[in-house]
Amino acid sequence: MKAPRELRVSQDRSLMTVSFAQGEPVELTAEMLRVLSPSAEVQGHSPEQRITVPGKRHVTIDRVEPVGNYAVRIVFSDAHQSGIYTWRYLHELVTEKASRWQKYLDELDAQGLSRDA
Repeated sequence: MKAPRELRVSQDRSLMTVSFAQGEPVELTAEMLRVLSPSAEVQGHSPEQRITVPGKRHVTIDRVEPVGNYAVRIVFSDAHQSGIYTWRYLHELVTEKASRWQKYLDELDAQGLSRDA
């Protein structure tokens, strides 16, 4: 997977626009990036260990740091920074944005959790 053409964080730090060569730019919210972090803290070490992260509606992106030539680390306003977002994972988030977000909302609802802190 090739690197995105562009990664751009909005002025208010609530969105990251991702552009791959073969597609239109897609906005991913800081909240979505945070709750779907590829970190072991969120994903666990197996599907059974994955957790649903509530209360991140107002999280923002503090900074985006390159990791080699294959990924970025996103540092969030809640101090979460352990997720390494590979180009492949970012591409999955871009192409599966609606379904992944709906699955997250369904999980919150099923567990009686809220997007608000």
